[in-house]
Parts: sequence; C-alpha cells; structure tokens
Amino acid sequence: MAVHAHPDDESSKGAGMMAKYATAGRVRVVTLTGGERGDILNPQLLGREDIEANIGDVRRSEMRAAAQALGVEHVWLGFIDSGLPEGDPLPPLPEGSFAAIDIDEPVRRLAEQIRSFRPQVVTTYDETGGYPHPDHIRAHEVTMEAVKAAADPNFHPELGQSWQVAKVYYDVTFTLQRLTRFHEAMLENGIESPFAAWIERRSQQPEKRIDARIRVDEFFPQRDAALLAHATQIDPQGFFFAMPRDLEAQVWPWEEFALGFSMVGESDDIEADLFARVPDVEPLV
Repeated sequence: MAVHAHPDDESSKGAGMMAKYATAGRVRVVTLTGGERGDILNPQLLGREDIEANIGDVRRSEMRAAAQALGVEHVWLGFIDSGLPEGDPLPPLPEGSFAAIDIDEPVRRLAEQIRSFRPQVVTTYDETGGYPHPDHIRAHEVTMEAVKAAADPNFHPELGQSWQVAKVYYDVTFTLQRLTRFHEAMLENGIESPFAAWIERRSQQPEKRIDARIRVDEFFPQRDAALLAHATQIDPQGFFFAMPRDLEAQVWPWEEFALGFSMVGESDDIEADLFARVPDVEPLV
C-alpha cells in the first residue's frame, strides 16, 4: 500500500516500484486529498478555463488513468487539499483542509483501509514530507498513526480485524547522488542538463539515508505513462523527461527508500526488495 497526499504524487514517487510489485500481487494507492487546490503546472494547459473551473474532476480523471497505467488499485480517502501556503509570514491553512483538521478522522479512515487491504509493506513520506507541503507532513503523521492503530484490536473494532504491517518505507526521490549522476551522464553525452541548480541546493542539505534500492528500469514505460496521465501537473518537456531513458537505465535504474518502521528487523546492507524478511512472501529478486 502506498499512501500519498495528492493525485500525481504516486507517479513521481515510487511508481516503478509499484508497477513492478503489481506484476506479482496486489498494490493499492491511497490518495488522501483530491488535489483541488493544485495549480496547473503544465505550461501547455495554462489558461484553460474549462480545466480551471473543474480542476477537481480533471484530477480525478487523471488519477484513474495513472492507476491504470501502473496496474494498481486506487482509493480516495476523501479529504480536501490544503494548498501550498506562500508568503512571510505564511497564511493560515484553509479551514476544513486536510492539514488543518484534527488527525483522528484521517487516522480512522486509513486504519480501515489497512485492515481491509492487509498490506505487508506500506510506503509514504518521512517526517519532513519529502518537501515542506503541509499535506505531505500530515500524510506522514496520519500514516504512522494509522499503522499503529490498525494493529490495535481495541481501536475501533467495528472497522475489521486488526492487522500488523510488517514494514513502512519512506519514498526517497532526487538525492544528491542521483542528481549528480544524472547531470554528469547528460553532460558526458552532450545533452543539456537541468539539474545544476538542483545539485547546488541539495548540496546544502543533509543527504537522506537509503535502506532499499529497487531496480525498476523495466518499468520506466509504466512510470512515464502514469506521469503523463497527470497532464495538468506534469510538463512533457520538463525535468522528469530530460534524462533519456536508455541512459537513465545505465546510470540509475533504481528507486530508493528509507526504512521508517519494521517488525521484522533491519538489514546491514541496502535491500533489493521491500519485502525482504517478510514471512511467507516470495522474493522478486
């Protein structure tokens, strides 16, 4: 089960991993909000009044297409996008939005999903949200509380039989190491790189810990199709598609994750399978 804050997050964080595991079993994406306050980020669609007036419906349609591209199940949890606050000082969050409401109801709804689906492994964001969007930070908080609650037989027993998740992993996306490898490989092959400024910014930040590295180059086509399904959010000419896929497969064919919680111990080495050590699960690697 992959828990994400907004539609399109699942396609930019761990999409290849989900497409891979969907060939061997069931994978479910739970999207916490509808993305109603998201901006149109694809310059080719800017100014489209038909999209702006119906952004919620458009993003639901995009999410359906992305889930189909990845071969995964999908559930909306039904909360309202908080938007990304801007300004100094930051304005208050919109009343009733996901990051502004009490945590109890999101935890209850997600715990119900966990008990129903019974995942061995859950993925989400770390305590920083991956980046400081209030919905991403709240997604981490809700997920960790829901994993704990789902395992507690005294927590809302009417929601179904308790279930213990074996491991929780945090998505780790554009690390400094990955950006540097992309940048150098592109320059060596005479390709203009968009990553120099990213590298400068990331070099000022502590690097993320990596506990698992899942090879997904075989599933680049599914990942890319899911990204493109989110047409309002993804620019086909943007940085997601700057690296030629054959070159990416040579220099960085993985998606990376940090272990956030485990009932089955930890490995001394970087894992090649998120289900390593989980009882009764045949490894894909």
